[in-house]
Amino acid sequence: MTPTNTMPNKLLVTFKLDQLGEPREYRPAPDRVIEGDIVCRSWDVDSAKDGKVRAGVFESTPGVNRSIKGGTWEFCLILSGVAEITEDGQPPVTYRAGDCFIMKPGYTGTWRTLETVRKVWVTA
Repeated sequence: MTPTNTMPNKLLVTFKLDQLGEPREYRPAPDRVIEGDIVCRSWDVDSAKDGKVRAGVFESTPGVNRSIKGGTWEFCLILSGVAEITEDGQPPVTYRAGDCFIMKPGYTGTWRTLETVRKVWVTA
C-alpha cells in the first residue's frame, strides 16, 4: 500500500481529505458480517518505516460486523456518518461527526454503521 499524502523526508503530514486518491475497496470477512452488505473503503495516508504505526481514512456503508482489534491500538475521529459501537459485555455507544475514541488491544465487539461512516484512524 502506498500512502496518498506523504512526501519523502517530511516529518509533518497533512491529511488532504479532498485529495485522497483511489481507495482500496473491500468487504469485511464473511464470518464477521452480522447484517447487511457492507462495503469498506480505505486510504492509507502515512506509515512509519517499520509499519508499526499507520494512519489513514476509512469509510463503511451501513451494516453490522464483528470488530476485533487483536494486538492493535486504534484511535478514531469520526468525520461523517453515525456508528453504534458495542464492546462485548458493555452498553452501546453512538458516535457522530466530531467524536473520537480509542479501541485498545484485545477489544472485541460489534460495529453497527447506521449512516455511512468516514473516519480518520491511527493504529499502533
